[in-house]
Amino acid sequence: MSDVTDAPDAAPEDEFDAIVDAPFDAALSERYLIYAMSTITARSLPDLRDGLKPVHRRLLWAMRLLKLDPSQGYKKCARVVGDVIGKYHPHGDQSVYDAMVRLAQTFSLRYPLVDGQGNFGNIDGDNAAAYRYTEARLTRTAIELMHGLDEGTVDFKPTYNGEDEEPEVMPGLFPNLLANGASGIAVGMATSIPSHNVAEIIDAATLLIDSPKAEHSEIMEIVKGPDFATGGTLVDPKSVIDAAYESGRGAMRLRAKWEKEEAEGRGAWQIVVTEIPYQVQKG
Repeated sequence: MSDVTDAPDAAPEDEFDAIVDAPFDAALSERYLIYAMSTITARSLPDLRDGLKPVHRRLLWAMRLLKLDPSQGYKKCARVVGDVIGKYHPHGDQSVYDAMVRLAQTFSLRYPLVDGQGNFGNIDGDNAAAYRYTEARLTRTAIELMHGLDEGTVDFKPTYNGEDEEPEVMPGLFPNLLANGASGIAVGMATSIPSHNVAEIIDAATLLIDSPKAEHSEIMEIVKGPDFATGGTLVDPKSVIDAAYESGRGAMRLRAKWEKEEAEGRGAWQIVVTEIPYQVQKG
């Protein structure tokens, strides 16, 4: 194998072809940092402002451009997924469709952003039907989340190929991050935010607008705790919940709700489970 010789002085347009001597540890750490930041900001963690990951934001934007309003008819999910991966999000179609399915599942999101028609999976973990069979449109919640896009309230950025534009963030009249929660694992960082009752979140926000220095205890009088899509009962004492909200770290235990029903004959009875802990398969 021939030896690598020093490259001659490269012209500015050829700078990416030049051979550069650099310490291995410095080059590795620099490139790993770029990868880590890309994973954190552009893939795995939601934006604090609208509570959306890039794939979710691009799905809603593509559906908006297709005029899939709640008052309009449904369109095939395949059409939406095709627009998203072709114009905004050059990733696998299955991963994009899976993200879209979750936005439509009433047992995954407290306030779904997609109104699905067809088989979108179930609480026992069965998969949704293929995107050529299912249809979807936006929910009223999603419309509120995007309200203001036409008024220049947010900045737009070029898409990956520079042919179109997409919003950097949704205007966010709907408090999606806390209302629907979020979870994700990136590089060196992770998040797990539970969903909440949107009325409580809005009341708490109003309190902070009127009294920016409101005490933690005052906020907790309004926001009692999480409100999960599948219901259930929080069994931890109030002090544990308060400590988790004050520190931003903690765990909470959920219990199913059930009732006893008397059956006919011989004193028989049965237990009927009406609500189950979040993301627990009823089976």
